[in-house]
Amino acid sequence: MDSVTASTTPPTSPAHPEEDGEARAAAGSPAGDTAAPEPDADPVTLPTPPAPRRSLAARMMAIAAIWVGVLLLGGGFALERALTREVQSNFDDQLEYVLTALIASAEVDEWGDVRFYRSLGDQRFLEVNSGVYWQISGPGRDPYPSRSLWDRTLAVDGDHTDDEPHFYDSEQYPDEPLRVVERNIILPESDTQWTFTVASAREEMDFQVSRIRSILVWSFAVLGLGLLIMAALQSYYGLSPLRRVRAAIQSMRSEGANRIEEPLPLEVEPLVEEINALLAHSERQAEEARTHAGNLAHALKTPLTVLTNAATAHDPKLSDLVCRETKTMQRHVEHHLARARAVGRRATGHARAEVWPSAESVLRAVTRIYEHTRFDLDGKREAAVAIERQDLDEILGNLIENAAKYGGGSVFVTVDAEPDAEQCAIWVEDDGTGIPEAERIRIFDRGARLDTGKPGTGLGLAIVRDVAEIYAGSVELGTSEDLGGLMVTLRLPRPGV
Repeated sequence: MDSVTASTTPPTSPAHPEEDGEARAAAGSPAGDTAAPEPDADPVTLPTPPAPRRSLAARMMAIAAIWVGVLLLGGGFALERALTREVQSNFDDQLEYVLTALIASAEVDEWGDVRFYRSLGDQRFLEVNSGVYWQISGPGRDPYPSRSLWDRTLAVDGDHTDDEPHFYDSEQYPDEPLRVVERNIILPESDTQWTFTVASAREEMDFQVSRIRSILVWSFAVLGLGLLIMAALQSYYGLSPLRRVRAAIQSMRSEGANRIEEPLPLEVEPLVEEINALLAHSERQAEEARTHAGNLAHALKTPLTVLTNAATAHDPKLSDLVCRETKTMQRHVEHHLARARAVGRRATGHARAEVWPSAESVLRAVTRIYEHTRFDLDGKREAAVAIERQDLDEILGNLIENAAKYGGGSVFVTVDAEPDAEQCAIWVEDDGTGIPEAERIRIFDRGARLDTGKPGTGLGLAIVRDVAEIYAGSVELGTSEDLGGLMVTLRLPRPGV
């Protein structure tokens, strides 16, 4: 057990067990030094409000338009290429069929020239400039063209050999673009490598491709427009719950409603719950502000009335009354200021304080006042709580001073007395007469005092309770099993809980 034994200056103005200790005025007391006026703070510059951004509907529409455009352009291009290749493939299959028939019908006569032992079935080969042509040519031989070519010949590149059908586009006749297939064949009983060529005008194929492209353009344009309209309707309808939330908030301002009760979709419900929680928090804060303003006014009313009556009656003890009553008013003001500071510090978040250093600091200050009291400190040195150090000092200062004031000479402080509990428990025990169980609730009221023979305002435990509750903590009174007097159990949340 670590202990601290009192051994210094005599007591001056000890605090009542149910009031905040006036002994904090002692030098070095962290729990209650009278706060010096702070220098004027620098003027606060309000941040410039951010520039308005585009609405959610506009963003959703922009994303939908970009995505629809990318998908339609990519899909349209891929579909156009696939259909164009299919049309060209069908066209090439027809040319290859004619080429195969041409090769199958050809033979070499006794003079080494090519002739057909059967006629080709397509009548267009006999019609001049019909758009369908064939030609057979070989090295050192005059080209053998179809009648449809009349006095023209097809240009053939003899510098390469095509063992398989070779398809290509030809611009030999500017007024009649051609699709050509050719193949090199050595016929039986001939050493000549003959080039069989079949050509057809591309007009029909180009027309089919152009028609496919036109259909795709119009179809995808209509599809894109339809998708954008659907996205617009979806955005309008999908965001309608937010407009209903806005209308509900407007009605709260104009009609006095205090909650959003309208049923909304599951995706919006968490937002509504947070808004309702924020409204409830604001109501609690407003109610607390009204309550404490009323309490402060009520606390100051009686001293002011006493002073007014004494001044009116020209009471000879007016100076003593002024000192006593102004001191009472000062303690009430300090109480409410302490609570206001605690609320402000809690709002900053991420509060953390080490319990052991705070308790040691308070004990060092209190031992200067209660030199004949034995103080013992025990528990976990590494214990920490989610509370600002100044507020922890305020709480411990009140509790330890109260224990010293009304104890029989021994005060025992245990840090983190319940290490497995969710909250950190701090026990402050004394060997005094304690507080009857029937009075343990009333003693937390502002101004409540059980021993009126000692100076004080009855605000000590009220401050402890109020500040602890601000940080979601609690204070309980009981009986000390070891010392037999009062045991105060202070519970405060741990950091990160």
